[in-house]
Amino acid sequence: VQLQASGGGLVQAGGSLRLSCAAASHTLRRTVSNNGMGWFRQGPEKEREFVAAINWNGASTNHADSVRGRFTISRDNAKNTLYLQMTNLKPEDTGVYYCAAARRASVATTAREYASWGQGTQVTVSS
Repeated sequence: VQLQASGGGLVQAGGSLRLSCAAASHTLRRTVSNNGMGWFRQGPEKEREFVAAINWNGASTNHADSVRGRFTISRDNAKNTLYLQMTNLKPEDTGVYYCAAARRASVATTAREYASWGQGTQVTVSS
């Protein structure tokens, strides 16, 4: 596992969670700090879908329509950590959330643009 995601859990609808993602190795940390990063998720019996992405220095972001206004992606390169702040969670947000490092410095919104993936963290939102 090259990227380690954490922070998932069980929460009631309307609640909040903050996911974190860190690079597991020194080599990857150097790579990650220069590349765009993103979050994807896969719900039960669903395809993996894009959630949010950020460029290498955090100046540019992109959020999927389904989460815009509720989720916020951010990064702290000094700590080599990527975050996803999730608020007003809904049952349809349930799934495994994956962080990933892109092949380029700018914002990337498709899975094929990502080279390194984390193991995923489960988010379950009850109604």
